[in-house]
Amino acid sequence: MQHTLIALVENKPGVLNRVASLFRRRNFNIESLNVGRTEKPEISRMTIVVDSQYNKASQVEANLYKLVNVIDVQDLTNQPAVSRDLALIKVKVHPDQRAEVANLASIFRGKIVDVAEETVIVEVTGTEDKIESLVELLRPLGILEMVRTGNVAMMRGNSSGIRHTPGANGHENLEAEN
Repeated sequence: MQHTLIALVENKPGVLNRVASLFRRRNFNIESLNVGRTEKPEISRMTIVVDSQYNKASQVEANLYKLVNVIDVQDLTNQPAVSRDLALIKVKVHPDQRAEVANLASIFRGKIVDVAEETVIVEVTGTEDKIESLVELLRPLGILEMVRTGNVAMMRGNSSGIRHTPGANGHENLEAEN
C-alpha cells in the first residue's frame, strides 16, 4: 500500500541528503519524492510516497522526526487530501498526427506545450491513474521521453495538517487553524 507523507523541513543545504540517507539506512523504498518551497522562504515541503505496510509507514514518520531539520511530519494516506502528479511526455508524431495527440491530451485536460518538426510535448496534471491512462494511449504513437514530478499533496478544506505543538526535535512547529 502506498502512503503519502508530508514533511515540513528547514530550507537549508543538506536537508534532502539527510532525509534520503535515512531512507537508505532503514531500507525504505521511496516511490516518489517532491521538494519545494512553501509560502515561508525558510521552510520547504517534502511530499514522500512510500510503498509499505502501515507499521513501516509509521516507522518512517517516527524516524523523520529524529532528523534535526524536520519541523513536522503528517501521514495524509487516510486523510481527505488533493494529490497531483505532473508529466511532460515527448511523442513522435508526423504533422498529420498532431490533431490526434492534441485531442487525446484535451480529453485528459492536458495540452501540447511544444511543437517541433517530428515531435510534440504534452503536459498533463492529475492523479497517477489519469497520467498512466494517457501514457498508454500515447505509447503506440511512440513516446520518446517522459518525465514526471511525483505526487504533491495537500489536505482538503481549512485544515493544513500542520500541528501547533513543539516538534519532537525541539523546533516550534508552524501551526494552522483547524
